Amino acid sequence: MTKSPMRCGWCEGDPLYERYHDEEWGRPVDDDHTMFEFLTLESAQAGLSWITILRRRENYRKAFAGFDPAKVAAFTETDVERLMQDAGISSNRAKIRAAVSNARLFLELQQEFGSFCAYLKRFLPDGKPVVNHWKTLSEVPASTPLSDAISKDMKKRGFKFFGTTICYAHLQAVGCVNDHLVGCICRAGQQ
Repeated sequence: MTKSPMRCGWCEGDPLYERYHDEEWGRPVDDDHTMFEFLTLESAQAGLSWITILRRRENYRKAFAGFDPAKVAAFTETDVERLMQDAGISSNRAKIRAAVSNARLFLELQQEFGSFCAYLKRFLPDGKPVVNHWKTLSEVPASTPLSDAISKDMKKRGFKFFGTTICYAHLQAVGCVNDHLVGCICRAGQQ
């Protein structure tokens, strides 16, 4: 009997979760389009499980103009009403409005820093991803001083549904923080 490869335990048993873990989670993102996608999805996830959002990802992509921040920033109250009727996404008015508002703020950060990626990197030690060496899932924190600082700054700028826990999940997803467990197949070649 062949033993399956070791993955971080949170994703095991669901092929969609495993594919996301193996191909995306924790891999450094260097383009703002993907950053905005994860910002929107992570904010939508607040109070829900990540797998719920992951299963609806394509619906979110269609609903939010392919995660184009300029297009989402131009959404009107009519668009919010349309999205409230979209059964393929979470019909939470506050989250939908936050996605539109966050898109506008995202564009402001791009203007100010050249890119959202550049904005985030300024918080990272030496501008490089944090690589943790957790051995068990129970060691992985829900937030850190890094996520506290970023979410505090983003809240001050007006971002919604992006508290420290959501911020930390975002940092993990886009590879600003590598929380793949020691022994995970995705740590090969990493420190």
